[in-house]
Amino acid sequence: MYSFRDLLEHFPYRHVDKTRVTPIATLTPQMDYVQVAGKLLHLEILGTKGGRRLTARIQDQGGTLELIWFQGINYVQKTLVPGQSYLVYGKLGFFNNSAQIVHPEIENWTPEKKEGKSFLEPVYPSTEKMKARGLGGRQMAKLTAMLLTMIREKDLPENLPQTVIDTLGLMNRFHAYRQIHFPESPALHQQAVRRLKFEELFIAQVRMNLLRSARQRSSRGVVFEKVGDLFNRFYKEKLPFELTGAQKRVIKEIRHDTATGRQMNRLLQGDVGSGKTMVALLTILLAIDNGFQGCLVAPTEILSRQHFAGISELLEGLPVGVAILTGSTKKAKRKEILNGLLEGTIQILIGTHAVIEEVVQFRNLGLVIIDEQHRFGVAQRAKLWQKAAIPPHVLVMTATPIPRTLAMTAYGDLDTSVIDELPPGRKPITTVHRYETQRARVMSFLRAEIDKGRQVYIIFPLIEESDKMDYENLMRGFETVKGYFPEPKYWISMVHGRQPAEQKEQNMQRFVSGDTQIMVSTTVIEVGVNVPNASVMVIESSEKFGLSQLHQLRGRVGRGAEQSYCILLTGSSLGKDARERIQIMTTTNNGFVIAEKDLELRGPGDIEGTRQSGLLNFRIADLMQDRDLLETAREMAILLVEQDPGLESDENSRLKTFLQEQKGKMGWSKIS
Repeated sequence: MYSFRDLLEHFPYRHVDKTRVTPIATLTPQMDYVQVAGKLLHLEILGTKGGRRLTARIQDQGGTLELIWFQGINYVQKTLVPGQSYLVYGKLGFFNNSAQIVHPEIENWTPEKKEGKSFLEPVYPSTEKMKARGLGGRQMAKLTAMLLTMIREKDLPENLPQTVIDTLGLMNRFHAYRQIHFPESPALHQQAVRRLKFEELFIAQVRMNLLRSARQRSSRGVVFEKVGDLFNRFYKEKLPFELTGAQKRVIKEIRHDTATGRQMNRLLQGDVGSGKTMVALLTILLAIDNGFQGCLVAPTEILSRQHFAGISELLEGLPVGVAILTGSTKKAKRKEILNGLLEGTIQILIGTHAVIEEVVQFRNLGLVIIDEQHRFGVAQRAKLWQKAAIPPHVLVMTATPIPRTLAMTAYGDLDTSVIDELPPGRKPITTVHRYETQRARVMSFLRAEIDKGRQVYIIFPLIEESDKMDYENLMRGFETVKGYFPEPKYWISMVHGRQPAEQKEQNMQRFVSGDTQIMVSTTVIEVGVNVPNASVMVIESSEKFGLSQLHQLRGRVGRGAEQSYCILLTGSSLGKDARERIQIMTTTNNGFVIAEKDLELRGPGDIEGTRQSGLLNFRIADLMQDRDLLETAREMAILLVEQDPGLESDENSRLKTFLQEQKGKMGWSKIS
C-alpha cells in the first residue's frame, strides 16, 4: 500500500453495528460474528514455545466468554488490563460447549462512548505484517476516515459516461467511495458496492474491447479467397465421419475471418474428444489451397507425434507435404525439413517448441495453430508471427473449457469459437467413486475389462514437492499393480517425469500399439494421448487432483465405440472441497459445467492458463457472484467501443482521461 488511492480502495469486507451488544448468555453456535462487552477477568499464557497461546475471559451480567490469541501475544498482554471494561468483536466458536473468540478485535468501552457513532463501522482486511506496523483493522478505519475528510469531489471525478450512469441508475462516484467505507444505511452501502463493482468490470471490458477494436482495424492479414481443390477433395473423399453442427459452425467462422484481409485471432474451445483437430486440419487445407503453408505447434513431443501420425494418415494419397520437427529430430532430417519449408515442398509443419526457433523459416506461412495454448508464453507465440511478412492467421485451441465469465475477461480480446457437441457414436463415460478399502473389487473389474481385450490407465498424483518422493510413491503403486496383474499374462507400461524422453516415448508407444494392457503413469499422460482401445481410467488419490485436471484425465478414455469408465479412488476421510469435486465428477461429463464449478471452488487466480492476469485482479468485483453485472458491463462496453472506438466524443471524454491516467498510474501523492 503506497498511495492515498490504495488506502481508499482498500475496501472493508463487512460492517459492524457497534451500537449493538449481544449478552454473553444468549450466544449460540448458530451465530457468526458477534460483539460483546464486559470486564476483563484475567490474562494467562499457556503452553510452551511452539504452542504458546494467551487466554483471557470477559464477563458481563449474564456469563463469561473465553478470548484466545496465538499471535502477537506480547503486544496484547501489554495493552490489556484485567479489571477494565472492553468491547470485543470477532467470529464466535465453541469448544467443549464453551463459547470463545480467537483473535478478537478489542477496544476500551463505556456505554456512553457509543452514542452518536456511525450506524455501521467498517471492518478491514489486514495481515500480520500490517498489524505489526500498527495497521490493524481499527487503524485502517481511522486513516480512511481522516482521508475522507480531506478529499473533495474534484479529487474523485466521475469516470463513467453519463448515459451509462443514468441507464443503470448508478450512485455518483465520490459518494460511492464515502458510502462503501462509512455507510449511512445498509441500502446506501448496497448502492455504493454496486456502483464500484460495475465501474471495475466496465473499465476492464472497455480496455479489452479497445484492444480488440485496434487490432481489428490495424492488423493486416493474408486473404484466403477460395475454398479450393484440396479442401473439397478431402471433405468429399477422406472425411472419416460427418462433421457435427458445431464443427461446421466453427469452420464457417474461420472462413469468414480469413477472408477479411485482417489477421484472424481466434480461440477454439472444445471439450476432450469434440473434434478440434479435424477443424484444425480443414483450416490448414484452406490455407494450402490459397498458396500458404500451415504450422501446428503442440506442447509435448508425444502430442506432436500423435498429430503428425493422425494428419499424415488422413491426408494419405493427397499431394500435401507434411513434416514433424521436435527437439529430438536428427541433424540431417532437420536440415532436410528446413530446406523443404523454404522451398515450399513442405506445406504442413507439425512440432513442439522447436518450431519457434529462429532458424525455422517458411516460404509463405499463412496460418499458425497452437494446441493447448496455455503451455506457450506470449513471447513464444510472437516469434511465430514474425516468420512471415504479413502476420499469419492464428487459431489457438484448448481442451480445457474456459468458463464464460473468464472467456469474457481474460480472453475477451480474442474471438471465441466453441465446439459444444461430441461426434455421433460417442458414449458418455461412466464415472464412479470408490474408497481405498474397495481396491480388490476395482482390480477385479479391470481384469474383466482386460479379458475383453481392453486397455487400462492407472494414474498417480504428484503428491510431494520432491521428485524423489514422487518417484517412490509411483514405484510403490507400480509394485501393487504388478501384484494384481502378474507377468507374463499381463504387461504393464510405466511413464513418469524422471524417465529420459526416449524411454518415455517407447513405453507410451508400447501402450498405444497394444503391446501392454496397463499404463501406470503420473499426470504426464494428461494432454493428448489417443488410445481408442483404452476403456478404463483409474485415478489414485483422486482427492488430491483439481476438478479440471480430473476432467482432462478422464478424457483419455471414451475415444472408441465401447463403453468407458473412470474410477476415482480415494482415502476414507475426505474434506468438504474434495467431496464436492468427486460429486461433480460423478454427476456430469460436461466440461463447461465442470470449468464453472472449478472457477467457483478455486477462484480465477488459480485457474491454469488464465492470460492477462492483471485483468482478473479485481479489488471488489467477483467473477462468480457478479456474473449478471459482468454481462451488462460487457454489453455496454462493446456498444460504446463500436460507436466511438477512439473515445473522441464529449460524452466519453472523462472515460478517456481516466484510462490515460490509469495507464501511467498517475494520481495522488504517496503516503510515505
